[in-house]
Amino acid sequence: MFHSFFPNPRLFFPSALIWGIVMVAVWYLFAADIMHALGVAVDDPDNPVIGLDYFWTPNFLFWYAYFIVGVGIFYAFWRFFDPHPWMNWSILGSALIIFVTYYSVQVNVVINNWYQPFYNLIQQALPAADQAPGPRGVNIAELFRYVWIFLQVAVVYVVIVVANAFFVAHWTFRWRTAMNNFYMGNWQRLRVVEGASQRVQEDTMRFAQTLEPLGISFLRSIMTLIAFLPILLNLSKNITELPIVGQIPMPLVLAAIAWSAFGTVVLALIGYRLPGLQFRNQRVEAAYRKELVYGEDNPVRAQPPTVQELFSDVRKNYFRIFANYTYFNFGLYTYFQIDNIFGTLILVPTIAAGAITFGIFQQILGAFGQVSSSFQYLANAWTTIVELISIFKRLRAFESVLYGGPLSPIEKEVESPAQAGVRTAETGIANS
Repeated sequence: MFHSFFPNPRLFFPSALIWGIVMVAVWYLFAADIMHALGVAVDDPDNPVIGLDYFWTPNFLFWYAYFIVGVGIFYAFWRFFDPHPWMNWSILGSALIIFVTYYSVQVNVVINNWYQPFYNLIQQALPAADQAPGPRGVNIAELFRYVWIFLQVAVVYVVIVVANAFFVAHWTFRWRTAMNNFYMGNWQRLRVVEGASQRVQEDTMRFAQTLEPLGISFLRSIMTLIAFLPILLNLSKNITELPIVGQIPMPLVLAAIAWSAFGTVVLALIGYRLPGLQFRNQRVEAAYRKELVYGEDNPVRAQPPTVQELFSDVRKNYFRIFANYTYFNFGLYTYFQIDNIFGTLILVPTIAAGAITFGIFQQILGAFGQVSSSFQYLANAWTTIVELISIFKRLRAFESVLYGGPLSPIEKEVESPAQAGVRTAETGIANS
């Protein structure tokens, strides 16, 4: 799954993680000093640039160069240490995806910075509840200027995201191609695995297509935390107290962590059976489909009793999945409905005290939502993770055959008589 596309995965991924941590640590700990030493102006966090100009500040231009140099060093090391035929796509392509992901996170930072002046201007323009309607001295051109700033950022973002989606589609297909070529190169050893044709044709496609958005979402969550935690910490100075717990240090950050951890743990507990059920679903569907395929060429196959028993296995497993997803979805939707108002709920004492403006209120909600959503990565992605685990288990059987590892326990589960019959016929054809 991995060594077909990445060089020496057991070393590559730890080295990528360590190098990424080093690059981030150096940037946040020493970048300002390096820029001062080079005479490059450093952005003022208390007076952020709003709009597209944010991406052309000296600080951001220096980051572009820093990222390119970091990727270049990492690529050159692996080109020398362990060259791989797909490394241009697996390393440089991944780096481009990471860059665009970081850009999209920074767009959210720009929009969050835009919230405060824009909504403060709206608050100034609108009358209070005890005031008569009428102008409040706000220039209409100023309101349109902020709308134009938002549209500029949004249009450029859409263009870049669409172009990136096109590139990611090609990147994903290259990974599938690498897996396909590797498995077909070892087909004579792998064809005896149950449902080998489906695993090569369908599971490689689903694995690449499923892992790609999960990986990008994970990177986006990490980058969002890095970008928005300082903002949320800075905004915490406006909070007087939280409901129930009262005054605590870093109230917004701790509230986001506690609420996200609660949701993740609860959803993981009620959804822990789903990966196994999805894997079993692949097995019973494969057995049913295989018998029908045999029946196309052999009139003695796919007889009604056999087909009925195979479909009965399909039905039983689906009913188990439906039952498990019922209470999982109940927990999922309940949690996220409460999540929609949780940010406002914790701000109730501060709002009642009149301690923040409408603009700061919107900025806090935006930053809090970004941070809590990042901590909720597992909760948001759990159904996709379930699907990926089931695909991984199926492709893992190939690795076991090629490298002599143990099969997954679920591969050894007792089959129904009809499934065993399909399996016996498939093995006989493979041996012949």
